[in-house]
Amino acid sequence: MNDAVDLLMTQWARERPDLDVWPMGIMGRISRLSRLLDRELKEFFAAHGLERWEFDVLATLRRSGPPYELTAGALNKAAMVTSGAITNRIDRMAARGLVERIPDSGDRRSVLVRLTERGLALVDEVLEPHVANEARLLASLDPRERDHLAAALRSLLASLGDTTLG
Repeated sequence: MNDAVDLLMTQWARERPDLDVWPMGIMGRISRLSRLLDRELKEFFAAHGLERWEFDVLATLRRSGPPYELTAGALNKAAMVTSGAITNRIDRMAARGLVERIPDSGDRRSVLVRLTERGLALVDEVLEPHVANEARLLASLDPRERDHLAAALRSLLASLGDTTLG
């Protein structure tokens, strides 16, 4: 079975047979796959009244465990966005009643972002269908292929220094 990247690889082989373009095969597939998956996930979350980034914030708070709160800085590190962007996101989610800001009793200069009851209910409602949707998107891979792909991606991410959530 061929994909779109095979077509561009064939074109390069024809135009530059002297150049081994194997990295383009991997990078091109990762890039195209990322765009396709982003589109699918955007559609899924839109059907649940969420932006993808909103689910990411809700899920980050949810998996932190009770009382489902983190500093804005911790959310910022997990989301890999600027501090201004995370502030804007928190503002928008607070306006929707999904999160609330509360003073950090351990550090008066800091504010914690906490899931509201509404936010907790929403993330719990969407989580199971989200996992099922991701399984649907990966259904063409058998268990051995999934394990191999996960291991290869883990190795690549670790080699590029992506070993923590911060």
